[in-house]
Amino acid sequence: MQKSELLRLLELRFHKNMHRHHEVSWDTVSRKLLENPDKMRIIYHMEQTGGEPDVVQYDGSADIITFFDCAAESPAGRRSLCYDRAALDARKEFKPENSALDMAAQMGVEILDEEDYRFLQTKGNFDTKTSSWIQTPEKIRKLGGALFGDRRYDHVFFYHNGAQSYYAARGFRAKIVF
Repeated sequence: MQKSELLRLLELRFHKNMHRHHEVSWDTVSRKLLENPDKMRIIYHMEQTGGEPDVVQYDGSADIITFFDCAAESPAGRRSLCYDRAALDARKEFKPENSALDMAAQMGVEILDEEDYRFLQTKGNFDTKTSSWIQTPEKIRKLGGALFGDRRYDHVFFYHNGAQSYYAARGFRAKIVF
């Protein structure tokens, strides 16, 4: 996908979902993208892995824009991952190909934390059939756990699992701020 194709795709998604970002114009978004080709490459990777990135916030006074994965379900190209490298290394058999935190680092993004995930859910109904790993507090992680969220019964839930677990319907959602 070339830069012009990516820009067209992002513009179509932007206009289709104005409820996510009514405080910013496409001209501002495209300017920010064109001024930051490294961020565009990251957004391209978000797109290629099924994230459907879109603008969810713009701070006009600081000229800072935030993109989140806005695919209805956890991005298909980022599922079946355990939480982090330590969890991946701890698995004796049936290891997944990667971990959520390692893949996020490779992509140059952060995974959403609980506050981000709740904020995303104000923009639509996400993860009604899947779930997404979220940033886990160190205290929980040291005890072997990791957190994930989903939306069921029109409510956002957060749960825990062993960090080494992985499921075909669990991935992670990314964000990039610039």
